[in-house]
Amino acid sequence: MNEDPRIRRLQFRAWHRGIKEADLAVGGFFDRYHAEWGEDEIVWFERFMDEQDADIMAWALGTLPVPEEWQGPMWDKFVKLDFVEIGKK
Repeated sequence: MNEDPRIRRLQFRAWHRGIKEADLAVGGFFDRYHAEWGEDEIVWFERFMDEQDADIMAWALGTLPVPEEWQGPMWDKFVKLDFVEIGKK
């Protein structure tokens, strides 16, 4: 378990979104990539956690355009959704 309370808090928030699909997407993204994040990526993810699940999922599925503030390398990794393992958690 990570000793950093900031990272532990982010992990909890990532896996307790309220919608199972968002838990899998956001939590899976966190689990896959957080170990390689620097301060900029952590700040991005902290801000991202404040978005609504329905919006995140609509952006990821392409049913709504992704706001400019989320576009970039982090979003490019997120939108792949290749880290989601349905039925594993």
